[in-house]
Amino acid sequence: MADPNPTDERPTGREWLEVFAAQIGVDPPDDATIETLLDIAGVAAHASERIAAPIACYLIGRAGADPAAVLATLRPAGTEPA
Repeated sequence: MADPNPTDERPTGREWLEVFAAQIGVDPPDDATIETLLDIAGVAAHASERIAAPIACYLIGRAGADPAAVLATLRPAGTEPA
């Protein structure tokens, strides 16, 4: 199906995150943090229902937790996502 509005240019995900972060007064996440959060979201979504993915990331933020440390608790050391 063709794009109904091909002149409507949407920002990339990272561009959107930069603008959103500025709007809420925080620094945008770096590439490593984005990848880690996506890994966590994947673990959460595959372990239960999709709703768990964004809410898990929200809870990490609320807790002020380090996403990399959280990810390490979700899967055995040395394993990578499929």
